[in-house]
Amino acid sequence: MKKLLALFALSLGLVFHASAADGPAIPLDKAPNVSGDATRLQQGAKLFINHCLNCHGASAMRYNRLMELGLTEQQIKDNLLFTGEKVGDMMTTSLTRADGKKFFGAVPPDLSLIARSRSSHDGSGADWLYTYLRTFYKDEGRDTGWNNVLFPNVGMPHVLYEYQGVQKAVFVDKKDPHDSSKTIRTFDRFETVKPGSMGKVEYNEAVANMVGFMQWMAEPVQAQRRQLGIFVLMFLGILAACAFWLNSTFWRDIH
Repeated sequence: MKKLLALFALSLGLVFHASAADGPAIPLDKAPNVSGDATRLQQGAKLFINHCLNCHGASAMRYNRLMELGLTEQQIKDNLLFTGEKVGDMMTTSLTRADGKKFFGAVPPDLSLIARSRSSHDGSGADWLYTYLRTFYKDEGRDTGWNNVLFPNVGMPHVLYEYQGVQKAVFVDKKDPHDSSKTIRTFDRFETVKPGSMGKVEYNEAVANMVGFMQWMAEPVQAQRRQLGIFVLMFLGILAACAFWLNSTFWRDIH
């Protein structure tokens, strides 16, 4: 429990850091809900493990919990374990904190609870992640060669660029509504520089799958919790109806 609270606090701190970052703000896109589709969650898990665990960890999640998504132990071994991990191991990364800070300017955060903590006034953590993973653009002025419209000057490179392709962000200068003598640099659109292996629709679906998995990872028992909540409300409703009937029956002859 202490470890989970620490991870949550770390992720929450990143929220405030991102909200304070300078740069153009854009509205969040609504992340598709794939929580009830085990196949898409499995695809999201594969993307996450192949592309995120190289630098980030998810130390509150074990590989064998993927069996709850319909994968067998053998499928996990054959398709998701590449460097000698065991099925019962935590999803950790071999990248040390020192190397992470050296390579990216900051220690890559643990992603166990990122889908729950990464939120804003415009949407949920899933919406933030869905928008973030689709708004990288080429920026030769950055050490990594990449930047992000939603999270300007982020240290993370675009690890999914082979799927999405390379895009350029176009910004325009607009007058400051509070001071006409000043201008504000505002994001206008993306232009494709080099297409990726996926089309736009296919890439958006792939990102939605990965974000859906990250939501599931942050709370694997969410579906059961909701089902239990519905059952409890139904039980309380029946109990209230019985109590009302007993009360009316008891006082009927007295009145």
